[in-house]
Amino acid sequence: MSVEPARQLTDFKPDARFAWCVTGSGHLIEESIALALQLPRTDLLLSRAGEEVLPLYGWPLARLREHFRVIRDNSASGVPVGMLYHGMYHTVVIAPATSNTVAKCAFGISDTLPTNMYAQAGKQCIPGIVFACDTEPTVITQSPDEWVELRPRAIELENVARLARFEHTTLVSSLDDLKAALDDRLATLDLAWTTSSS
Repeated sequence: MSVEPARQLTDFKPDARFAWCVTGSGHLIEESIALALQLPRTDLLLSRAGEEVLPLYGWPLARLREHFRVIRDNSASGVPVGMLYHGMYHTVVIAPATSNTVAKCAFGISDTLPTNMYAQAGKQCIPGIVFACDTEPTVITQSPDEWVELRPRAIELENVARLARFEHTTLVSSLDDLKAALDDRLATLDLAWTTSSS
């Protein structure tokens, strides 16, 4: 079976955007949002869980809307996904991605706005970047109140490995890798960070 090439830059509208999807993970969420703030033309697409978690880290909807066009997960059929069909998004980013989101993406389940965006982008050969949280035997992460140590189970690590094999997908496991993947995508699109990204 041959793999379709990624969509060409001419397939997108001249003002096409990054679709940055936020799930219910707090793992490096503040750092992830900081990167999103530095990208040109970026929309935030929130799962219901993402919408619940962001205020715990200082990002209520009102503050998000000062910086982004915010799209909430409030339609059963994932209506905002239609914007992909019209060339409005050239890249789908899920950062950070919970183990639940990774599992759904890895097994073709698309029942949230982020998983719908990921699935439909893949079907249209639109690149996706997924920042998976549970990628190491031990993960140190910040909860809203303290630092905690997590030990991902074998199933979580297997799902990450499975998703990493998907076409049109760049799976990253660290903030540095996420920034590098975004650097590569910006270079492909002939775009630049809006401010210093270091």
